[in-house]
Formats: sequence, C-alpha cells, structure tokens
Amino acid sequence: MMETIRNMVQMRFPSKAANIGFARTAIALFASQLDFTLDELDEIKIAASEAVSNAVIHGYKGREGEITVICRLFDDVLEIVIRDQGQGITDVQKALEPAFTTEPEERMGLGLVFIKEYMDDLIIESAPGKGTCLTMTKAPMEARVCS
Repeated sequence: MMETIRNMVQMRFPSKAANIGFARTAIALFASQLDFTLDELDEIKIAASEAVSNAVIHGYKGREGEITVICRLFDDVLEIVIRDQGQGITDVQKALEPAFTTEPEERMGLGLVFIKEYMDDLIIESAPGKGTCLTMTKAPMEARVCS
C-alpha cells in the first residue's frame, strides 16, 4: 500500500503530437525526485510517451481532445495516470497482446507491451466511447530490493 503523497503535479494539454515529447520530458523530470537510475528514467520516458501517443493516435483518431496527466510521488513509488476522453478500447486484453494494432499498415502494436514491460504495474480502465485511463506505477530498483 502506498503512503502519503510527497508531491503531485497535474497537466492538461490538447491531443497534439507536439505534446508527446513535452509530456515525456515533464514526467521524467518529475520522476527524478526519486532515486531512479538513468535506465529507469529512460523506461519511464518510453512508457509515458507510448501512453500519451496512444491517446493522441488511437484515443482521438485525428480529432482534437484533451489529455490529462497526473503524477504522484509517494515515499518510494511513482504513480502516473494518463487519461483521455476518446473512443476507448473495445478489448483491453486483446490490446495488450504483442503486435496487436487497429492500424496494421502504420503501427507495430507494441505501445502497451512496452508500458507493461517497463513499469512495475499497469491498470487500464477503458470503455468504448468513454475514453481510457492508464495508471502506471514504478519504484526505483533500490526500493524494490529493500522492501
């Protein structure tokens, strides 16, 4: 169970491709308050950019909407919540399969696979027509070893 929130930030921005890099960098800078290694921070960056990319590309499918990112720091855990109000995921279990994509001619279908691989925990809440919310957590390796 996570303890008291040490710090928190919330961002909202339009679902534009230009904001993917911004979100990736902002989340990594926020995460750097914990003792993550550079490799772990790179994993967080990849997971964050994949999650925001999915909201931009698949969630809103070419129309503009809003993406909300909430980052919370607990004593030894980072929690990242990325939410959109887009079209939602019809079958979350299928979406988690490697190489599954709704756009096979353009996408590799590895975004959620990378997120699941690089984060300690991933919860996906989604419903068609109602959007998607990804909650990801990660603790620095040192904290995982010592607990």
